[in-house]
Amino acid sequence: METLSAVIAFIFSFKAYVMLPAIILVVALVIRMKAGQAALSALRLGVGFAGIFIAFGFFVQQIAPAVTSMVKSRGLDFPVLDVGWPPLAAITWASPIAPITIVMVLGLNFLMLTLNVTRTINIDIWNYWHFALVGALVQGVTGSLLLGLAATALIAVYSIIAADWSAPHVQRECGLKGISITTLSINGMLPYAVAANRVFDAIPGVRRVGVRGPAQADAGGPGGKAPAGTRRFGVLMEPMAIGALVGVLFGILAAYDVKRILELAINVAAVMFILPLCGGLIGRAMEPVSLRLKEIIQRRFPHKTVLYVGMDGGVIMQNSAVIVTGLILMPLSIAIAFVLPGNRVLPLGDLANLIAVMSVLVLAVRGNVFRGVIIGIPIVVAYLLISTWLAPLYTTLSVKVGAVTQQGYAGDITAFTDGGNPVRYWFLSLFQGRLYALLAMPVVLALLYYSWRRYRKEREE
Repeated sequence: METLSAVIAFIFSFKAYVMLPAIILVVALVIRMKAGQAALSALRLGVGFAGIFIAFGFFVQQIAPAVTSMVKSRGLDFPVLDVGWPPLAAITWASPIAPITIVMVLGLNFLMLTLNVTRTINIDIWNYWHFALVGALVQGVTGSLLLGLAATALIAVYSIIAADWSAPHVQRECGLKGISITTLSINGMLPYAVAANRVFDAIPGVRRVGVRGPAQADAGGPGGKAPAGTRRFGVLMEPMAIGALVGVLFGILAAYDVKRILELAINVAAVMFILPLCGGLIGRAMEPVSLRLKEIIQRRFPHKTVLYVGMDGGVIMQNSAVIVTGLILMPLSIAIAFVLPGNRVLPLGDLANLIAVMSVLVLAVRGNVFRGVIIGIPIVVAYLLISTWLAPLYTTLSVKVGAVTQQGYAGDITAFTDGGNPVRYWFLSLFQGRLYALLAMPVVLALLYYSWRRYRKEREE
């Protein structure tokens, strides 16, 4: 186990934009794509993901000082530090559950395909840590490796099934056929968004309110035609324009001078322009691989007329409504953090991640920015409270693997989005035997059933 853990740690020491292209290259060659085409697809995938990482890293470098200045200038006290997802990944890969997770999830995915439980082939191995984190947390609070593995297996099965449900939305809004989103932090809340969208449709007046990104035309998909009653705001709904406005807002709140405000506005606008280009490149990279992979698998499973290739959410960063919704929610999250009772964390390291974690949910409400923002507010509240409640556990486990020392912070740490994920928290609470987790079971099952019904209808359409 120690040797296996060391090998796994070495493999996952590579960045996602190095490891994922390597995996895709191997897969492409195994399924007998031409070497040149396989290499080009892998290179495009790596460049697309690297671009997203660079853009988000630059965004955090621009926003973090503004948020810090905002807190200091107003004498605010938020003792829990949002350091983003890296310490959570460190907790996961230091756990004995991590190496078992890779083999276990691959086996479960194959079994689910064989039994016709799923149509998704989850090749996003890098993000298996999202499943293993639940197991590491369960093991941390219960001391049981078996319970940790059981939690990991259950949440992986759920996420793969939820990936199936995401595929029709990805195709409709982004024009990407045969692609599903398997990352738990992105697809986990999909049943909530699907049900909320139905509620919006049932409310007279409200159902006709909608702000879409600039027609999704830049996404290359068929979602460009806005529904009747949709109001458009032209240039004000361009990601660049929203980015500039968010930059100005953060600059003013941080008490910047005019020069720094304008610089921040242009820098944020530039990030918002680059993200869709990188997402589109990832989509172009995966299209030939997914088509070839489906051909091969359908020969082995001729009864499967539809198969999906499970990917990270970066592939849908090309959708303008996703980016606009995330941008609007960022300053709203700061404002909510200021006034929310019981909150002890200010979004910082994970703030930019709002774009990613809301992406599939925005697609589920058909690119309607108004609906995306409304359903995002309760999620932000949940992120803040859960990341606050779990901060002592994250800190304790991080100390064991040295993650706190690496961050250079002696107090409690957390991660705003990944650390406050409601689905992961519910699974953890369930395995702890919490009464509220058991009482929530009927609601959870109802949401799952409704989402499954909607998926079947979407797939038929």
